[in-house]
Amino acid sequence: MSLREALKFWTKLGFISFGGPAGQIAVLHQELVEKRRWISERRFLHALNYCMLLPGPEAQQLVTYIGWLMHRSWGGILAGSLFVLPSLLILIALSWVYIAFGQLPWIAAVFFGIKPAVTAIVLHAAVRIGKRTIHNNALKWIALCSFLAIFVLNLSFPIIVLIAAAIGYWGGKRHPEYFQQSGHSNKELAHYGTAIIDDNTPTPLHAQFHIQKTVLHSVVALSCWLIPIGMLGLVFGWKTLYPNIAWFFTKAAFLTFGGAYAVLPYVYQGAVDHFHWLSANQMIDGLALGETTPGPLIMVVAFVGYLAGHIQHLIGNSNPFWFGALGAIVATWFTFLPSFFFILVGGPLVESTHGKLGFTAPLTAITAAVVGVIVNLGLFFAYHVFFPHGIGGSISWLSIAICGAASLALFKYQKGVMTVLGGCALAGLLSYLASVLLG
Repeated sequence: MSLREALKFWTKLGFISFGGPAGQIAVLHQELVEKRRWISERRFLHALNYCMLLPGPEAQQLVTYIGWLMHRSWGGILAGSLFVLPSLLILIALSWVYIAFGQLPWIAAVFFGIKPAVTAIVLHAAVRIGKRTIHNNALKWIALCSFLAIFVLNLSFPIIVLIAAAIGYWGGKRHPEYFQQSGHSNKELAHYGTAIIDDNTPTPLHAQFHIQKTVLHSVVALSCWLIPIGMLGLVFGWKTLYPNIAWFFTKAAFLTFGGAYAVLPYVYQGAVDHFHWLSANQMIDGLALGETTPGPLIMVVAFVGYLAGHIQHLIGNSNPFWFGALGAIVATWFTFLPSFFFILVGGPLVESTHGKLGFTAPLTAITAAVVGVIVNLGLFFAYHVFFPHGIGGSISWLSIAICGAASLALFKYQKGVMTVLGGCALAGLLSYLASVLLG
């Protein structure tokens, strides 16, 4: 396919990719594997498993990887950027609305209804990823142990990733049947036909490993990090807000494994507990806004950056909007820059491992472990939504009812994320109106 045709699809995807990582990966699979046949199931999962291994947002990395595989470096850069840009612009606008009007009772009621929906969406994501990637009891046990390790033992996710990778590596040698990636299924061939990038399609020349390209891409990525952070330090001072945002989200991009859902606890801990850029409730509201906009779920970093910049410059400035917008842009730039580096530098090495069990088995185990972490995150949100004042406080039965209805709509009736969020927002608004009418 031509680059122009691909860019049309990537642009469209940037505006329709709702539902968080699980929903976006499902859309990518449906569009690229089933409908358009740009890439085969096995090649798609091979790229997905590599992106699951990386720190950062796996859906955006997968888009970048496929764009790079089809149309070289610029194809990957444009695909990954178009996946993020619409969400950034929308979230800057919504963040301003949230700051300016978020205290209005009816808007607060809308967020009250959306929060339980977010909990249901996260748990639904865990089920969807699990159904797609967990095919046997060994992988189920890995997912269960991953959940217990983070929920009971409070192990950090990087440690869980390393343990899962070690289990996958050992299992791939001793019991390879549990860690094999399935090839073409009869259904795939019968219903969809041969893909453009098929199982047996040779790796294109630009996707083969060359030390010169690796060095060039590394230098370019380092320059794209050094120049902006240097300018922020020179303009605002090294100990001020914006260099702190840049450095914090650089660490978040490199130190948090398991995709967007695994990044969120790290961002929550840093932005809320350490820097006090926003409150816990504002963080959950930001996640709700992230769920209602297209693009990667980790775009909640734009909300965090906006609130940090806007609130800090609220006093003494006639228009703090631009300070908030700068915070959102800085947070987004330094969060996603490493993802492009990982794909453009690591992609050729991954393509050379296609079909090699020694590489794919650890990735398969890591993918199973991610499912357990997502379940833990869903329970984390459920605790804050159902017990807004802590365990000793009152239970929000209305939130539980809304979450139950959202779960029913997602699991049984297969409703879309936007439909569920809209219904739950309406439920929150109606509960507020009812309380006003009843006095």
